Amino acid sequence: MRRRTLLQAGAAGLLAAPLAEPKPAMAEPLRFPPGFVWGVSTSSCQIEGRGDRKADSIWDTFARIPGTIADHTTPEITCDSYHRYPEDVALLKGLGVKAYRYSISWPRVLPDGSGEPDPRGLDYYDRVTDALLQAGIEPWLCLFHWDLPQALQDRGGWGNRAIAGWFADYAQLMARRLGDRVRRWAMFNEPQVHAVMGHGLGEHAPGLHGSEPMAAAGHHQNLAQGRALQALRAHSDKFELGTVMSLQPVRPAQNLAADREAAAIWDAAWNRAYLDPLFRGTYPARFLPLVEKLVQPGDMAEIRQKIDFLGVNYYSPMFMRADPAGLLGTNWGALPVGMRTTAMTWGIDPTGLTDILSELRTQYGNPRVYITENGAFFREPPAGPSGRIDDQERIGYLRDHISAAHHAIAAGSNLGGYFIWTLVDNWEWAHGFTATFGLAQLDRATLTRLPKASYDWFARVAAANAV
Repeated sequence: MRRRTLLQAGAAGLLAAPLAEPKPAMAEPLRFPPGFVWGVSTSSCQIEGRGDRKADSIWDTFARIPGTIADHTTPEITCDSYHRYPEDVALLKGLGVKAYRYSISWPRVLPDGSGEPDPRGLDYYDRVTDALLQAGIEPWLCLFHWDLPQALQDRGGWGNRAIAGWFADYAQLMARRLGDRVRRWAMFNEPQVHAVMGHGLGEHAPGLHGSEPMAAAGHHQNLAQGRALQALRAHSDKFELGTVMSLQPVRPAQNLAADREAAAIWDAAWNRAYLDPLFRGTYPARFLPLVEKLVQPGDMAEIRQKIDFLGVNYYSPMFMRADPAGLLGTNWGALPVGMRTTAMTWGIDPTGLTDILSELRTQYGNPRVYITENGAFFREPPAGPSGRIDDQERIGYLRDHISAAHHAIAAGSNLGGYFIWTLVDNWEWAHGFTATFGLAQLDRATLTRLPKASYDWFARVAAANAV
């Protein structure tokens, strides 16, 4: 189960829902409300390359372990956006999108995770942010997208409660540096993926196993998120603050009582262990035994902070079965017979996105939501005479999910934008370069960015909804 491969068989997302056939792809771009934000998302570890960063992240360390990365690559170069970010900004401008969600490499700006910053790292994010603004693209900054400084991992990482304070200090540093230009801030990207895959199943950095390190990483990320939200709220009342979660609908693999319970358990661990503390100040009952020894007086009040938006990353529903040998007594089951899949064998079901948005509306107070990741990897044909890869399967996938988002708005969901994952084929974590999600191809020999047909298509969608 490598990065997001967990979706190929299923896991628990928002409550079990009946399966439905995906709607046909829309023939023409749908019209969205005025002010709807169209954007693209990336992450520091996946695109920047090392550049002059002097400190390792946990992913540098993890990628050096034989067998951890599918193609034996490391994040040493990736797309080299550290040096070639002007090309990426030009691609964004050509798309016509008005927003770009990117992340800060914590070890680039704080080599030891705390203490004295590296001015070269701070200067780099100055340059990127200024280039975006000059191109008319709003920066959406994510503080943590999994590349923890190895120096902090050596001090216990997310298993050490002190990390909540280190993270808040780091957030304040970035607010002081970029707060005059950045209005929208996301605290985390997919804390549940980092906890489950990196600390429970060992498939991601830092490669830990077991329910205890998973639960500790989850609770301490929640606590760090709350403290950072408070710190940034105190810094400026002009910021719009939020966080990003991977929310995937959970369905039992079979209509068996044991599988229904497995889905409920995984739903608690995957979705509600992050939604409920933030919106309700509680942990779900099925997850509470894992964290009750970690929760100290005042923790839940710190975690339950006002947010201005929730980012939702959606790819596929998850299907769970009971398995006493699995993490939490659960495991991934088979997809329903006949369900379409991507090249990673993830099930394709745009109605799962509608289900998520509906449940946020009816059970979590209808917060302002932005879809901050949605995309797919398909086997692509060679470039044609035009020089473009004709990735029609990706276009169909994106069309269907944008249509599902449009349907959710019509039903009353407070959805304000849609960001594609991702701009350029990048280093896809444990998959290395074997899984390509980009609107542009990366020529790994020259690092040239080569737009695909999906790039042209998404530019037309953004243009049709320009205000």
